[in-house]
Amino acid sequence: MKNDYFYIPQLARRKRQEKRFKLIAKSALLFSVLFLIFFLADMFIKGYSAFSQTYIKVPVNINTKTVEMSHMAIDRKKYSFAVSRAWLRDIPKMLEQNPSWMNTDEERWVLASANVDQYIKSNHNKLTQEQIQLIDHMKSEQKVEKRFNKLFFAKGDSKIPEYSGFMASIIGTVLTMIVTMLLAVPIGVMTAVYLEEFAPDNKFTQIIEVNMNNLAAIPSILFGLLGLAVFINLFGVPRSSPLVGGMTLALMSLPVIIVSSKAALKAVPSSIRQAGFALGLTKWQITRDHVIPLAAPGMLTGSIIALAQAMGETAPLIMVGMIAFIPDIGSSFTEAATVMPAQIFTWAGMPERAYIERTAAGILVLLGILLSLNAVAIYLRNKYSKSW
Repeated sequence: MKNDYFYIPQLARRKRQEKRFKLIAKSALLFSVLFLIFFLADMFIKGYSAFSQTYIKVPVNINTKTVEMSHMAIDRKKYSFAVSRAWLRDIPKMLEQNPSWMNTDEERWVLASANVDQYIKSNHNKLTQEQIQLIDHMKSEQKVEKRFNKLFFAKGDSKIPEYSGFMASIIGTVLTMIVTMLLAVPIGVMTAVYLEEFAPDNKFTQIIEVNMNNLAAIPSILFGLLGLAVFINLFGVPRSSPLVGGMTLALMSLPVIIVSSKAALKAVPSSIRQAGFALGLTKWQITRDHVIPLAAPGMLTGSIIALAQAMGETAPLIMVGMIAFIPDIGSSFTEAATVMPAQIFTWAGMPERAYIERTAAGILVLLGILLSLNAVAIYLRNKYSKSW
């Protein structure tokens, strides 16, 4: 009875501790989910409006004089605040595409300025009361409308907010990730196969494995410093190019790919190898035909996640100059380019309020791509796991 007397309070105390632990764990999970929902909702609320752009219908007079002095094409006293300077600047280009516009004076739909666009979207703007009355009058005459913002997905960066786009950074990211994938994945997988299946267990390989685990955890900006010192200063790779950016991100991704690939190879049952030896197969035949196919889902998942992580990095690319102002869409691995995280970082530091929605929209695009890559990794892992 004495033992029972002491046992029952101890058991009750353990149950209370277990309940508290479960409550804390559930609270932490709930807090994480709520924070994620709040973050995504905030980005969507701020960024969805960037996918539409305001256009206004104003009288435009195009002749020889206005082609040379594009700002003379509109009534400057009345509409100079409302029409985008970028649209006026592009009049010669538009005239090449539409020669019939020459010597015409008629109302046309033109790109609105950032302040007018922000007013139509009910955001902060710098319009005066007189200018607001003019825009409201134009709205009543159906001379103001919002359209899908094709410029956002067709242009590069610009100092004019309403003319700035995200496509140059998307193309730069694609080119950079191609270089990263072609370098990091084959080298990382082959290194993992050698270390796990063929390398002798001695001090040298142990040092390599310890260093690989440590490299997977160091700050990413150190890889940027390494890329700056080795690829740019030593080998002369063009600065700000997808080539040097991809090589730098490949250095950063290698440890993660190697560690994840080694873990996938370790997960293959040793009985597979023993059965291969019993049938008279060589070590290479067993590894090539049995071990690697069984470990492929894990290695593929680790590689995709490592590339997705590299796609979201900014610090190492800042060190190699990929935060430059890039108004044109690049098409070469050696041309100056920027990437999506760097473009978002640049827009976040711009003083104009119109860049706030573009920053949030860029984050939404980047998140969509990253989530898609992770979904592909999960799908491929499940597919190939079932097939084997």
